[in-house]
Amino acid sequence: MGAYILRRLALVIPTLLGIMVINFALVQFVPGGPIEQIIAQVQGQGDVFEGFAGGGDAGVSAGAGSDSEYAGARGLPPEFIAQLEKEFGFDKPPLERFLNMLWNYMRLDFGESYFRSISVIDLVLEKMPVSITLGLWSTLIAYAVSIPLGIRKAVKDGSPFDTWTSGMIIVAYAIPGFLFAILLLVLFAGGSYWQIFPLRGLTSDNFDELSLLGKVGDYFWHIALPVTASTISAFATLTLLTKNSFLDEIKKHYVMTARAKGLSEKKVLYGHVFRNAMLIVIAGFPAVFIGVFFGGSLIIETIFSLDGLGRLGFEAAVARDYPVIFGTLFIFGLIGLVVGILSDLMYVLVDPRIDFEKREG
Repeated sequence: MGAYILRRLALVIPTLLGIMVINFALVQFVPGGPIEQIIAQVQGQGDVFEGFAGGGDAGVSAGAGSDSEYAGARGLPPEFIAQLEKEFGFDKPPLERFLNMLWNYMRLDFGESYFRSISVIDLVLEKMPVSITLGLWSTLIAYAVSIPLGIRKAVKDGSPFDTWTSGMIIVAYAIPGFLFAILLLVLFAGGSYWQIFPLRGLTSDNFDELSLLGKVGDYFWHIALPVTASTISAFATLTLLTKNSFLDEIKKHYVMTARAKGLSEKKVLYGHVFRNAMLIVIAGFPAVFIGVFFGGSLIIETIFSLDGLGRLGFEAAVARDYPVIFGTLFIFGLIGLVVGILSDLMYVLVDPRIDFEKREG
């Protein structure tokens, strides 16, 4: 197992390199770079993309180099444009900039945001609590509810309990997360009915003045609605996945043999079936966690006025804040790859019979 982990860790470097190369290359062809953003603001246009919508000469990305003609830059002194290119590092060829970026990343130097005057690491750490809250609690709640419910549905397959819970799960799965978030906001956050939960933030303004118990209660009071909205789709998927996994295992011969030996139903389910049925559920853990942690947070954060990594990534992409875009891409890509390795370790923990080294051989 040790050799397998070392091989997986060795693959992290070329995988990250491939991710960075592809995205850096794509950025070179995307119009509306940071220099054009500044030019648009200097000339009072507000948004660089207005220049592209009106037709005419299309601008090129600020990453294309100093010989490019920027859309909307006519009338501005060439010295001003050259100074901007030098300040952002666009006076160098793309390959040199890419190699410099990788060298800095190897030294854990992710640079500073173009427009926020703060380092990328500090910016990520500032936004991290919101995303950790949504990702961690949503994943834990989804697993804590889905696994027991899925097992119960498998044991009661075809019963009224299985039927009406399946109906509820299908309805929950069909409701988009953002729509459910709006429904919760309207019902319980003072939209039109009850003002039970707060509308924004992870804590109250007087959080520091509260007792330890008061701080815990205030924290859960604030995250109740966004976490519920983030959990709904993962909850439905995991429940059905758990049920189907258990149904497949319950029909196998070793289960009938265990029952024939006189083992109790609880011993059969949790002593034999559980270990095998949970493999596929554990395999989906990285996708569930990473999906909630990164992918599904933008809309939820926007609806509940939470300032997390989802909004950070969106705003950086719109503003073409390249240090934030590539810095967070590198960090999150690394996290995703490491979580994938941890998933394999969980496989072995649940079922020691699995040997990845023999499978590779």
